[in-house]
Amino acid sequence: MTVQSPKYHIHISSRHRFFDLNLKEVWKYRDLIMLFTKRNFAVRYKQTILGPAWLFINPIISSLIYTFIFGKIAGIGTNGVPQLLFYMSGNAIWAYFSSCVTRNAHTFTSNAAVFGKVYFPRLTTPISNMLTSAIEFGIQMILVIVFLLYYLYLGSVHPNWLACLLIPVVLLHLGVMGLGLGIIISSMTTKYRDLSILVGFGVQLWMYITPVVYPLSQAGDTIYKSLLLVNPVTAPVEVFRYALLGQGEIVIPALIWSWVFTLVMAVFGIMIFNKVERTFMDTV
Repeated sequence: MTVQSPKYHIHISSRHRFFDLNLKEVWKYRDLIMLFTKRNFAVRYKQTILGPAWLFINPIISSLIYTFIFGKIAGIGTNGVPQLLFYMSGNAIWAYFSSCVTRNAHTFTSNAAVFGKVYFPRLTTPISNMLTSAIEFGIQMILVIVFLLYYLYLGSVHPNWLACLLIPVVLLHLGVMGLGLGIIISSMTTKYRDLSILVGFGVQLWMYITPVVYPLSQAGDTIYKSLLLVNPVTAPVEVFRYALLGQGEIVIPALIWSWVFTLVMAVFGIMIFNKVERTFMDTV
């Protein structure tokens, strides 16, 4: 009689290196990532009247408000792009980034009951949050594409079709940045709960220093434009707008700085995440 050896062996220990991605183990739990992603949708739209239809309603209402306030009252130009399409596309890409940040900012506190009962790679939850945000972005983009096709028919917009290949790169860029920032905040909120209150407010303010409801060119060649380019979200948003709408500025130094910031936040976030996950049940 022969006894088959197990396919793989998992050793659970409280000792981890600071920078221990352990992506191989995370990949083995890819089915769990998909289950968490489905759970995120179920929890968010459970017991709602319209369900996922809110993914269409929210951007339409907010885009109409932006069109009225910033386009009509404030008279902020959109570089020839139809105002509704301009605000709708900006709202979609910003909603994706802000969702990555805010969801991951509550990773430990919202999953404490699960973390305390069963072992699995904790990094699966932030990854599932990022995937959930990406799926919601895809649903919102259906609405954006409908309006894009309409304005294409009218000849009011001219996308850079070749540059559209960069949109998945932009999503990866902003997703990793949001994941890194989110898990850093989540690691700190295990002890300082009031930080979670500041997240929503801070992300909302962040939008106004990012060219979402106005084009970067609106700042002209002034110091304000330089300050906007220091914002690491500005460069990827402009790349997205340049590809989809044919209007935007690709500033290479700002794009390089944004990638450096993203990688540093991701590495630092994982280091802090690996440290906090060993003891957070004592403080959460």
